[in-house]
Amino acid sequence: MTTTDSNDDPEQHKMPLIEHLLELRGRLLWTAGVFLIAFLGCFYLAEGIYGFLVRPLSAAMEAQGGSQRMIYTAVTEAFFTYLKVAAFAAFTLTFPVFAIQTWLFIAPGLYRNEKKAFLPFLVATPVLFLMGATLVYTFIMPLAWHYLLGFQSAGTETTLPIQLEAKVSEYLDVVMTLMLAFGICFELPVALTLMAKVGLVSAQGLADKRRFAIVGVFVVAAVLTPPDVISQIGLAVPLIGLYELSILACRWVEKQREKAEPEAEH
Repeated sequence: MTTTDSNDDPEQHKMPLIEHLLELRGRLLWTAGVFLIAFLGCFYLAEGIYGFLVRPLSAAMEAQGGSQRMIYTAVTEAFFTYLKVAAFAAFTLTFPVFAIQTWLFIAPGLYRNEKKAFLPFLVATPVLFLMGATLVYTFIMPLAWHYLLGFQSAGTETTLPIQLEAKVSEYLDVVMTLMLAFGICFELPVALTLMAKVGLVSAQGLADKRRFAIVGVFVVAAVLTPPDVISQIGLAVPLIGLYELSILACRWVEKQREKAEPEAEH
């Protein structure tokens, strides 16, 4: 017979609805305050952050001898681009704070074994997102920009030269889309494993639907990435690997559940 610590009993943390709402408001205000501070700091450093994001394109341009500049065609375009840069960087920096505040809000309502079950996913979420964003920056973007810049010409084949004059806002939109797409898609093992924990999916079911999943992965990659083969394959291949990893994680969850059921009966 097992005993539970009274401090670990969610019944001990029951609060009226108004107190829950007040606590939620406090945690949201705390998160918003941290985001605002991070946003102001990132806006001050926005030019340097944008320079970091544009480095893969600059290297590809230098390698192919193309234009070494970027343009903006509206008076406010550069300003609003820096606002987007600051917001994007601040979101990335403060996401762990948001995750921690969410955990602190829901943790009192969980038993100890439930806390142990969900805590690894809390840690894995930002790690996987960062892995996806890093893959984009270090591997996908250099290859994609090199491929897309290959459509430039000196004018011998097309009568007039064709050269890229990249707009600062459009480039940032592409980079943000790629990083967010890869980061979110890399959360696939977390989502499927959590679904397996509550019985919505099974490892065998995921394995049986592998063919459909592969087709779906390439469709998602085609929708989320720019229209170039490198970006699409660069997202699809890791996702297929993560899907296989999710199957292994779901099998581990099911084995842990089978071990826990006999212990619970006693």
